[in-house]
Amino acid sequence: MTKQKGYLVFDIGTGNARVAVVSVSGSVQTVEREDIVYTAEPLYPDSRYFSPQALWNQIMNLAKRAMSRSHHIEIIGLTSTSQRQGIVLLDQNGESFLGLPNIDNRGREWEGNIPNREEVYSRTGRLPTALFSALKLYGLKHRQPSLWKKTASFTSISDWVTYQLSGVLTYEPSQATETLLFDVKQNTWSEEMCNIFGFSPSILPPLVRAGTVIGSITDEYAAELGLSHHVKVIAGGGDTQLAVKSTGAALGDAVIVSGTTTPITKMIDETHEDRHHKAWLNCHTDQGQWLAETNPGITGLNFQKLKDIFYPNEPYDVMEQEITAIAKEDHSCVSSLGSYLSAEKNNLAKGGFLFDVPLSAHLSRAHFVRAALQEIASSIKWNFDILTEITPFNRDYVWGCGGGFQSRAFTQYIANLLQKKIYVKEGYSQASVVGAAVVCNEAFRLTEEMSGSVRVIEPQDCRIEMALYEEWKQVQRFFSGLEPSSGNKVLA
Repeated sequence: MTKQKGYLVFDIGTGNARVAVVSVSGSVQTVEREDIVYTAEPLYPDSRYFSPQALWNQIMNLAKRAMSRSHHIEIIGLTSTSQRQGIVLLDQNGESFLGLPNIDNRGREWEGNIPNREEVYSRTGRLPTALFSALKLYGLKHRQPSLWKKTASFTSISDWVTYQLSGVLTYEPSQATETLLFDVKQNTWSEEMCNIFGFSPSILPPLVRAGTVIGSITDEYAAELGLSHHVKVIAGGGDTQLAVKSTGAALGDAVIVSGTTTPITKMIDETHEDRHHKAWLNCHTDQGQWLAETNPGITGLNFQKLKDIFYPNEPYDVMEQEITAIAKEDHSCVSSLGSYLSAEKNNLAKGGFLFDVPLSAHLSRAHFVRAALQEIASSIKWNFDILTEITPFNRDYVWGCGGGFQSRAFTQYIANLLQKKIYVKEGYSQASVVGAAVVCNEAFRLTEEMSGSVRVIEPQDCRIEMALYEEWKQVQRFFSGLEPSSGNKVLA
């Protein structure tokens, strides 16, 4: 029996690490996953780090498990995708010694020290905040100078994985976009940005486009994984960009990626000026293409935590059934879990639920979880409207991908609020993995048709959703202190 060809894909998210085997047709054969272990750094108010060696051991074990379940697939290439803004630091010997995830905010107290904010935005497509890699390094330099002195280079988490596998250190542009050291319009490292942050350009690895064969797997890891030493290692990219890639969306299309955060993107072929700094400009994995993006911040991670609290032992379909059993007109619970109506994302803040008092006899756990889903949908509408103000959009459909679209109730909320058809392609829940297979196919110049039927969710009457959306906005303003809330509600 002839084996089907495929790829081993490493996908390092915020909450967990995954390793998948995916065929050249884009069919995900198996996925192994484990939670990533982060450690709080007490020298900063809101900081996390991880051990690169511990993570590497973890993902190598996941890779072995994934391959043991996919004997019918011949691995011809390996690649990686990961959370954006996360980085790994390397010393003079090329050894990785510190990992800083996207949720590490050690640079927050120095945000106000960065000069020329307009120039930073003009060159990098984002304002200097603790979310981005340069601020993480800036905080390290100022509070942990011994670690900074040890730092000879750094790269994204996905590029670190391919470095480990091949021994070739690179940085892929869709990931480099997140450093604040990259000129997003010129697609190159920026010496001016290095000067602003006080970094030597020597710490920046060579830029290599997604889908580039950067080398072959090392003999050590070929032996450990039971692979041929001819297997190629291919540059991957940011998880958002590869998720967008998986949909097959065309230039001018909008794509919503529902994951840990929820990027709302539009594919464009020319850069734009956003004088009000409401959107990011990202490099896409394809040369000459960019993604304009708005993002409500942490969404899916909040929802996962609520699922663990309210439905710790039940599968998602039980939760979905209870959510859909609630009357559409029931507005007895509204949430505010971080999707504030401001440019600040993922800052520590107070949030909660507002619900009717006295307590109704029918108030259930499903009300709280549904409120969180409706909040995510509402935050998507808010950010979608901002995006389409910056870059006009008149198509009657939007692509959706990512784990959040497993909920049909959630998908219908979005269709109704946006009054757009939602296109959801087969493989959507593992979108970044499927997108990784697409770029690998490009590396091998394979033209095989990717599998994937498209489900279309039609918008319905939105009067009820719009009423809830207006109430949600009032609740956000209450929690962000912009104005008092009205009505007979209680905070939980």
